[in-house]
Amino acid sequence: MSIVSAESAGPPGPLGTAPSPDAAAAPAGRAPAPLAPAARLLPALVAVYRAQLSRARVARIPLLFVATFQSVGIMVLMRGVVDGGSEARAVVAGASVLVVAFVALNLLAQYFGQLRAAGGLDHYATLPVPPAAVVLGAAGAYASFTVPGTVVTAVAGSVLFGLPMVHLWVLAAVIPLSGAALAGLGAALGLLAPRQELATLLGQLGMSAALLLGVLPAERMPGPIAYARDLLPSTYGVEALARTFEARPDWGAVGVDLAVCAVVGVVSLAVATLAYRRAAVR
Repeated sequence: MSIVSAESAGPPGPLGTAPSPDAAAAPAGRAPAPLAPAARLLPALVAVYRAQLSRARVARIPLLFVATFQSVGIMVLMRGVVDGGSEARAVVAGASVLVVAFVALNLLAQYFGQLRAAGGLDHYATLPVPPAAVVLGAAGAYASFTVPGTVVTAVAGSVLFGLPMVHLWVLAAVIPLSGAALAGLGAALGLLAPRQELATLLGQLGMSAALLLGVLPAERMPGPIAYARDLLPSTYGVEALARTFEARPDWGAVGVDLAVCAVVGVVSLAVATLAYRRAAVR
């Protein structure tokens, strides 16, 4: 009696019955089905943005209130020191952009640091989405939470210091450009940090730098610290917003400051994308 091996007999039929003739006659090696094409950048970006927005909505809204109250409280404290003029404009603009720094830089650094430590990057690596869509989608979702708090802070500061609000429409450019620069920096810090605790620390230090270098008037800073202020991406968003509180804003200078924010945003998001690629393959 000959014994037929399991490999030569073909796959078993249903419920352990003998294999069908078609199954037995099927070739041993069959070409695998082609994979679905990778998603394009824009649809993948929209999908990641919506997923991040809905996921972070419940958890991040209380933190947004904290960021807004923090910025308004700082302006109330500075009201006893600063009366008006260029210093008042700097305080209001710095406190408004601080809301962006708290969410887009600090919280995003913590998010990507936690995602990397928990192995969440492996989930995104299995999806047919470009790495840029993951970084840009998460950065855009976190930056979107800064809009209400930044507007409330700017309006409250204008009322508190008696500044004109006629040009507050410039926030429509300051928020996304500053948010892109700070979100890219926060994502890069979270992805490049070797440990989650270090990512949290770097995010906190970045927000503290935005607080000290952005809210305090530049005229009262020592020379070396003023140079460090020029290296912070949020500084140019603060300068652009502060110029609009003047009686006759220098729109050319405002455009230059916003252009710097845009360039820094592109570079920082590109660095964050490369950091995501590097972290996802490990």
